[in-house]
Amino acid sequence: VQLQASGGGLVQAGGSLRLSCAASGSIFSINFMGWYRQAPGKQRDLVALITSGGSTNYADSVKGRFTISRDNAKNTVYLQMNSLKPEDTAVYYCAAHVPRTGNYWGQGTQVTVSS
Repeated sequence: VQLQASGGGLVQAGGSLRLSCAASGSIFSINFMGWYRQAPGKQRDLVALITSGGSTNYADSVKGRFTISRDNAKNTVYLQMNSLKPEDTAVYYCAAHVPRTGNYWGQGTQVTVSS
């Protein structure tokens, strides 16, 4: 499984960004995909995930502001981020989970929210 993430950037507080993650390879083996983020000096935390059946789950800190979705025809998962806050600043990573194998990771994309 290969993952290509895009869409990060610099935005002012209250603004929006959309991240994209295109999957290729053995995508039939993926049972869920998600977005994680890692701020400097902190651990990598789950932001949102979406299962192959379309169920979603969010970190409490982003509920009501972020939306994860998928386009099966394009093998792409999106993270729509609205009402961004400076504390959302981090490197965001796309991940795909394959049972009995583990997580595959895309390259990180920097999101910077200025106050």
